[in-house]
Amino acid sequence: MLPALGVVLVLVGAVWTLQGSNLLGGSFMSGSRLWLTIGLATLVAGLWLVVRAARTRRG
Repeated sequence: MLPALGVVLVLVGAVWTLQGSNLLGGSFMSGSRLWLTIGLATLVAGLWLVVRAARTRRG
């Protein structure tokens, strides 16, 4: 469950980061520092969950 949630958070965070940095246009989020920050935080949280789940499986 955690790896799947982590992957979803990474994907959503990547989209929000790209929109916030104005690299992916077409949304009210495009070019917004708020969405850039939210996207980066979501991306990092997703990566943390994926890494944590991978370490738990090994041990």
